This record gives sequence, C-alpha cells and structure tokens, in this order.
Amino acid sequence: MSRAAKANILFGVGVVVLIIVTALMQEVFLTERNMVNVARQMVTTGLLSIGMYVVIRSGGIDLSVGSTVAFAGLLAAGLQETMPVGAAIAIALSVGVVVGLINGVLIAYMRLQPFIVTLAMMGAVRGALFIYSETPTYATDKFFLKTLGAGKIFGVVPVTFAIFLACIPVVWFFMNHTRSGRSIMAIGMNPETVRLAGVNVRAQTTLAYVICGFFAALAGVLLAARLGISQPSVGVAYELDAIAAVVIGGGILGGGGGTVGGMFGGVIALALIDNVLNLFNVQSYYQQIVKGVIILIAVLLRRKPDS
Repeated sequence: MSRAAKANILFGVGVVVLIIVTALMQEVFLTERNMVNVARQMVTTGLLSIGMYVVIRSGGIDLSVGSTVAFAGLLAAGLQETMPVGAAIAIALSVGVVVGLINGVLIAYMRLQPFIVTLAMMGAVRGALFIYSETPTYATDKFFLKTLGAGKIFGVVPVTFAIFLACIPVVWFFMNHTRSGRSIMAIGMNPETVRLAGVNVRAQTTLAYVICGFFAALAGVLLAARLGISQPSVGVAYELDAIAAVVIGGGILGGGGGTVGGMFGGVIALALIDNVLNLFNVQSYYQQIVKGVIILIAVLLRRKPDS
C-alpha cells in the first residue's frame, strides 16, 4: 500500500472517530439544523478548493483567492443599487476571471514564481477593494437574498450548497475528460514533457488560474448572498482553508497528485472539523493553529519516499 493510500485511510479514520466522539458529547451535532448549517458554511471553502485544486494540479498555488472573494462580494452586493442583480453578479465574476488571468499571464508567460505573484496580487486586490469601499455593502435584491442566499431545495438543501455540488461533476469531467484538463494535470507532473508533446503549456497554466479566479469570485457572490452583507475585511486566510482541504483530500503541493473526489472529501472533513471546534467553543486563533498542523501532517504523510 502506497504512502498516499495510507494517509487517506488515516484521515478517513480520524474523521469517523471525530464524528462518533462529537455525536456522543454534543447532542446537537447530528441534528438537521446543524447539518444544514455545515452545508451552508462549507460552500465558500468548497468553491475555493475547487479552484485551488486545479491550480495545485498544475504545479502552482494561488494566495489571492481570499481577496478575490471579498472584492467579488462587495461588487455583487454594492452594484445592486445601480443595476440589475444579474449584471452585478456578472461583473463580480468577471473580476475574478481578470484576477486569475493576470496571475496566469505573469506566472506562465513572465515565468515568475506562483507564490510571489499571487502573494502580490493578494495585497493589490485587497488594496483595490478598500479603495472601492471602506465600509460594508448591503445586498437589497430579494432574489439575491431570499432565493440565492437563503433558499432551499425541497425545503432542506440550501441553494448555495446545491450550486457547489453541481460544480463538482463539472470540474471532474473537465479535469479527466477534456484536453485542457488532462494537460493541466500533466503539467503538474512534468511540464517539459507536456511541452514536447505539443501542448501550449503557458496557455493551459493560465487557464488554471482563470478557473481559480472564477471560483473564488463565485464563492464571494454566494457568501454575500448568504450573509446579505459584504465587507472589505472578508476573506482573510481563506486561502489556508482551501489549501488545507485540497491537501487533506490527497492533493500534493507542487502538482502530481490528488483527485476531485478527494478534494471534495477534504472539504467535508474540514467543514466537520470547523463545526466541531465551534461546538466546543474553541477560539478562532486556536482553530487556525489546528488547520496549520493538519496541513503539515498531510504534507508529511504524502511526501515522496526519497524526500
């Protein structure tokens, strides 16, 4: 059995034990209300993780997703006062695409390091959104708030969660059954071999970052719809959650490993961990320590045998 398989089993057993222990100690844990709450809260991390998974499979990383979430949320909520909600959402999503495109071009065509580029973009976008609005913006459209943000399908499944679930098979199909998706995964393993095979490595790498930016913006739009408000401070350290979910699910930083199904499992595991910590009233800064430790453990367990 490979080291990665052992790591997956270890994390799986850990989550099951966590669920059992919490269910025995907290009666509210397995109630419908709490599970719906978990589903709502995992949407933001889930959508960010989808984009982060694509970028990580390409051998890169994107630290600007948290800032993109905040900017997209501000635009989607704030622009409703001057234009139809559909146009406001479209502009918000376009901003995410533009941010991803800039990241991709600088990384793929200018040959800059993904960590440096996206770190710089994180600060630039955060500064831009404070210029746009230093105060919170409030959503006013009823469809945006009641249907998209608070709506439920069959009275149980949150609309935002359903959108996230619908994205999973789409991304799975893209990554496994399209030329671009397979190229992105191959680039993460050996970009030179992919280039020699006739694939435009720069274009496909850029596409990976565009996809990541789009999903970050979508996460921001749905978060604003759920909360009814968006503020410039939203999204700080969200990239940590996305990276943690991908790594927990089997993703390998630097490319060469991970599946969409594993990423989805990582999102669920991280959402349950967050919920458990909240139920036990663990302070937020301790939660960040826990997530950091989880990432380190996951990376150690999935490191290459010769490393």
